[in-house]
Amino acid sequence: MTASDKKPYKILFVCLGNICRSPAAQGVLQSIIDRAGRAGEFLVDSAGTYSGHQGDLPDRRMREAASCRGYALTHRARPVSSLDFLDFDLIIAMDDNNYTDLMHLAPSVESSRKVKRMAGYLTGHSISYIPDPYYMGRDGFELVLDLLENACGNLYRSLLSEEDR
Repeated sequence: MTASDKKPYKILFVCLGNICRSPAAQGVLQSIIDRAGRAGEFLVDSAGTYSGHQGDLPDRRMREAASCRGYALTHRARPVSSLDFLDFDLIIAMDDNNYTDLMHLAPSVESSRKVKRMAGYLTGHSISYIPDPYYMGRDGFELVLDLLENACGNLYRSLLSEEDR
């Protein structure tokens, strides 16, 4: 099997509605991967623990804030499912509620080991979760993007250091 035959490593970001944090994380990490010329090696997606926004684009305010930083958020919201645990190699929760929901949804102890907290990839910050900017105003969206850029950069470096996975 050659390197080009290797299946892409699949990462799923999860937040509540899949309209703010997780699609932004998807956009940030995908941009990092694309700029590094490694698009074929990774597949990045996002989902929500709440299905009420299924089919919706990300929140307009998040799309605007992300666009100012060069990220195009075109993902359509979808709910996370137990099948995602079979398909994805790494599932990243934005906050403790998302983490708990994912742990309950995990079909096995083995699959629950795929679930990590996004804040675990942050450096230089003392917060333990990525806050939901939905009711925070423009500054909240900027803060979340700052945190996601930091965490996604560290996540990407972590993925590269585990390339022999």
